[in-house]
Amino acid sequence: MNMLPLRGLTVLEFSQYLSGPSAGLRLADLGARVIKIERPGTGDACRRLSIKNLWVDGDSLLFHTINRNKESFTADIKSPEDRTILRRLIERSDVLTHNFRPGVMESAGLDYASLKTVNPKLIYGAISGYGNVGPWKDRPGQDLLLQSMSGLAYLTGNERDNPMPFGLSIADSLCGAQLVQGILAALVRRTKTGQGALVEISMMETLLDFQFELLTTYHSSGRLPQRSAVSNGNPLLSAPYGIYSTADGHIAIAMVNIPQLAKAIGSGELAGYTQEQAFSHRDEIKAVLTRHLTGQASGYWLERLHAEDMWAMEVLDWKRLTEHDGYRCLQMEQSLTTTRGKSLLTTRCPIRLNGERLFSGKPAPALGQDNEKIVMELLK
Repeated sequence: MNMLPLRGLTVLEFSQYLSGPSAGLRLADLGARVIKIERPGTGDACRRLSIKNLWVDGDSLLFHTINRNKESFTADIKSPEDRTILRRLIERSDVLTHNFRPGVMESAGLDYASLKTVNPKLIYGAISGYGNVGPWKDRPGQDLLLQSMSGLAYLTGNERDNPMPFGLSIADSLCGAQLVQGILAALVRRTKTGQGALVEISMMETLLDFQFELLTTYHSSGRLPQRSAVSNGNPLLSAPYGIYSTADGHIAIAMVNIPQLAKAIGSGELAGYTQEQAFSHRDEIKAVLTRHLTGQASGYWLERLHAEDMWAMEVLDWKRLTEHDGYRCLQMEQSLTTTRGKSLLTTRCPIRLNGERLFSGKPAPALGQDNEKIVMELLK
């Protein structure tokens, strides 16, 4: 694409691990110049995060996936000399992000109140775990802990299962996306008023917003959500909503009329239930389906369900997913070549602009690789 919408904007990323860097990744995908401000010697702590011993060029594979298309500038925020350089960078930047605990940037004189006098147009994005006040504010803002504290872990799994977290860092990813929304809104306002803004978001508030439907239901009814005993998919939804075993795998069935489903799959036992019983007899209906669907392969059931335009799909693992034509036509993959020549396959930005997919083959930076170039720019 000739002109990405954020081209010409500079973002300073005082962020590490996932939430803040994921926001920087999306801003970079949309054309912004993103400069990671990293601790000399060690850099972003994500560089050393071991995930099943997957390392590339001395850094974790996760670091490479979340920090492509960025530059790296090393500076010690505790050093007066480095802070002087950083302030000069901030004067020339449009956006600053960080996800330090409350008080860290303040102690270095890099909080918004201090920096808005340096650059009144600065958009300052701050991520915290639980906000800046209250008894949790100094607790670690780690994804698993946030999922547990927010009640999210009680929604997954069946009724008798222990609390179960998502299989990925959903609080980090959602929080980064929310920060991008806030930054873009502040940038739009800046074009109208010329004023910068402080954009604050916490991982806890992100997960509470993520659960808005269930929390609203709880506030209205005073009752906790009840997970299905069998094939739980969403505690607010009636049967058959859930995932079921078949003779050779699993299929997911969403919102489907019970009598129509009974006819489509040829189940006389299921035909004994009405649509009005879909919630009151949810576990019974799901148990009937569980017994019936194991009798044939997934393809057999999906052919019958799709013939009746019913909402059902096969449950795929990544191997089968990436081999499917439906996946391939999305062109979600892109190749990167690291600074040391290692080839990586990763995902692209999911956004399309005017029908064009957004690809970027620029790899994650080596620690401090752009210091000299950026200092020379400051001396111009």
